This record gives sequence, structure tokens and C-alpha cells, in this order.
Amino acid sequence: MNDKGHDRLSGKVAIITGAGSGIGEATARTFAREGAKVVLVGRREAPLQANASAIRAAGGEALVIAGDVARAADVAAIIEGAIEKFGRLDYVFNNAGIQGKGAPIIEMEEESFDELIAINLKGPWLMTRAALRVMIPAGRGGAIVNTSSFLSVAATVGTSVYSASKAGLDAMILALALEAGPHGIRINNVNPGVIDTPMLRAHGEAIIPPLAARAALGRVGIPQDIADAVLWLCTDEASFITGQSLLIDGGFTIPGPR
Repeated sequence: MNDKGHDRLSGKVAIITGAGSGIGEATARTFAREGAKVVLVGRREAPLQANASAIRAAGGEALVIAGDVARAADVAAIIEGAIEKFGRLDYVFNNAGIQGKGAPIIEMEEESFDELIAINLKGPWLMTRAALRVMIPAGRGGAIVNTSSFLSVAATVGTSVYSASKAGLDAMILALALEAGPHGIRINNVNPGVIDTPMLRAHGEAIIPPLAARAALGRVGIPQDIADAVLWLCTDEASFITGQSLLIDGGFTIPGPR
């Protein structure tokens, strides 16, 4: 165990999707430092293996399962692989998502709509369904967290489908929290603002300073900001919190003149 950890998740098992970079990478390492055995999931195996190697080098335990969360067969294999390797499942962080093609609706193709909804909304639904089918009979409680977005409650030109996919997550967890709550399982979302990830930097370095200037805290977020919130939502410190979408944006969406 890494000496920087506090063992808050000792003996627990967590599946983290989109774990090869950005928020998922940071969260996997954070959970491992806290004693959890982590299952790293994503469509590209190479970055998952790199993250798993770093976790193992720090004394943690990690399993890599490449798969597409929008495919029910892949989701079943992910859950089965986690149980086969570690014997239990306590947490799921549904973080895998895509930004898709940001374009006005008149320029978007139907295929772009289908892909965004499949990965960003159907994927977490499939993962949650499969996880609950294991977690509920186990009777140990647990927590599920999804990555939503500040764009579920805000918008910019070209985000009609992306925003819809994330707003769908915010609505979905209300019913899921009611269904899972009697079994001691909590379901929440984190809604990141502008976070310094490869997805953001794909737009170019010049985009970052003006975005940072808009935030009340004067900076963009880093993946660890979100990882720490996900960790907290999975610990007993958040034991009375469920069905909530936690906006983590440094004050970016506060209305009014700047």
C-alpha cells in the first residue's frame, strides 16, 4: 500500500471506466492509494495497461479489461471479470464518455447522435444494471458514481446532443437512487466544469486562459479535483447522499457579468 493512502477503501473493489487518461486515470490511482482493488476499463488497452503498471508500482492491485460500455456483451464481461478476479464489487465509476462532434444541429449527422447517446447515457445505464445485479444480492451496499457535466445545466453552440446525454444522466439517477437505496447502494453524479484533460487540450492550448478567467476561482480544474470528489462520494463520509448531481466547476457557471 502506498504510504500516501489512508486505507479508506481497504478490501473494496472498484470498476472505473474511461480509466486510461484524464479523470478516470486520476480516480483509479486515487482509489488504489486508498486500498481499493481497481478494475480499469476502456476501449484502448495500451493506456489502461500503462495506468495499471503505475498503480502496481505504487503497491496497488489493478486489473485491465478492454471493452466498450455501450455493448451489453462487453459490460457483462467486465462485471464477470471483476468478480472472477477479486470476488466482489463495491463501487462503480461510470466515467467513460465522448465529447463527439461539436456542431450546430443542422450540421450534425444522425450517427453522431447515436454514438454520443450510446456511450454517454446507455453505457452508464448498462454498467449500472449489470453492477446492481451483482451488488444487490451480495448485500454489502456500495456506491455508483457517473461522470455528468456542467453542460447538463448550461450550454454552448454545438452541444445539443452532448448536453442532452449528460442531462439524461442527471435525471436517470433519481429513479436509480430510489431503486438502489433500500439495498444500501448510493448513486450520484459528479458534474465537472472545465477540466484540464486531453479532451480539453484537443481544442488547443489557447482555449485554456479565457476559460480559467471566467471561473470564480480563476483556474480550470485538474483531474484530481474530480477524483477526490468521486472518492468522497464512495466513502462513509457521504453515507447519507444519494440521487445528487454535484457540480464541480470552480464557479464557472455562476451567472452574471465578469
